[in-house]
Amino acid sequence: MNAKSDHNGNTEAGPWIIDTTLRDGEQAPGVSFSAAEKIRIACMLAKTGVNELEIGYPAISEEERGTIRTISSLGLPLRLTSWARALWQDIEHALASGTEAVHISFPISALYLELMGKNYRWVRQQLQELVPRAKEHFRFVSVGAQDATRTRHELLLEFIRDAERCGADRVRIADTVGIATPLSVIELVMKITNATALPLEFHAHNDLGMATANALTALEAGCKAVSVSVTGLGERAGNAALEELAVALSLSQKHATRLDISRLASLCETVSIAAGRPIQDQKPVVGKSAFQHESGIHCAALLKHPLSYQPFLPQEVGRKDYELVIGKHSGSAAIHHCFSTMGISLSKEESGKLLSAVRKAAGEKKRALTERELQTIYRSHCQSSITLS
Repeated sequence: MNAKSDHNGNTEAGPWIIDTTLRDGEQAPGVSFSAAEKIRIACMLAKTGVNELEIGYPAISEEERGTIRTISSLGLPLRLTSWARALWQDIEHALASGTEAVHISFPISALYLELMGKNYRWVRQQLQELVPRAKEHFRFVSVGAQDATRTRHELLLEFIRDAERCGADRVRIADTVGIATPLSVIELVMKITNATALPLEFHAHNDLGMATANALTALEAGCKAVSVSVTGLGERAGNAALEELAVALSLSQKHATRLDISRLASLCETVSIAAGRPIQDQKPVVGKSAFQHESGIHCAALLKHPLSYQPFLPQEVGRKDYELVIGKHSGSAAIHHCFSTMGISLSKEESGKLLSAVRKAAGEKKRALTERELQTIYRSHCQSSITLS
């Protein structure tokens, strides 16, 4: 489903999806995108239909600013946002990068303020100084509450009210160290939305494996926007994964977005190669194992209806058809189907003979069997009754 939106981020329906692969994603240890890779990824994200691209951190270097300027000049159909610390020099670098929006990040928790030798009075002063000045130069200014989920709720609400008074267009609630749970997200978001009309964004990290769940829950609880990254790429255990959230939103049929999920597989593959981080087999949506099946009960049902043991079809996200793997847990239906694809038609008796031999071989090898190994087993047990289909 598609939702119409204007360039200021207002949507008739559905959440505002912010991709931070090129900023927070690239902060993952050992990851460094070339300019050409960033440009390609930005273009692919635009075609995938994200609403906003947090394109980078301009204060890093002139090279970074140059890449951001190049992407800004492409006229992509989405909002481009630069990330900045609560320093005017950072904001000036963002301005020189040509993005129409800037995100200014503030330390909020007691721990982060202590580490910086600051207090909340300093935060309020920076808000009052930086946000109005930034509004003179950018079409959209968002502010971020770093470590919001470890901040006293009363102080977080004070920050949001101060940001609203200073003219901020949106506030990011950052679960910086990934300690939130869906229930705590509901409590926090509902408390904030009852106290302010300022649009909220939730920024999830995956330290406890709940980033995507927390991002989806934040939208259900009243957040207008969430930030995600392709494959969940990011610091430590990463961020909420764009591909996971996109499919979850699509399956829910409650949130209209403009995301084209058929582009997810190629997008994830491109980012994985550029990051030098292979996609794990069990990665939801795009992992090799996500559409592989071995269990006899599952395979038999899948051959009758492909959605029996799959939440969606692999082709919907740009992948090839599901795969029946022949191994220790296979059943006769999968055996019969597998040999049929090799041009060999099995009788029920032959399928039964092969099943025990296949299970034994797979158990001894502790893995699925290859096509050549299956043919060898067939020749050993059914050679005398070959029937070509």
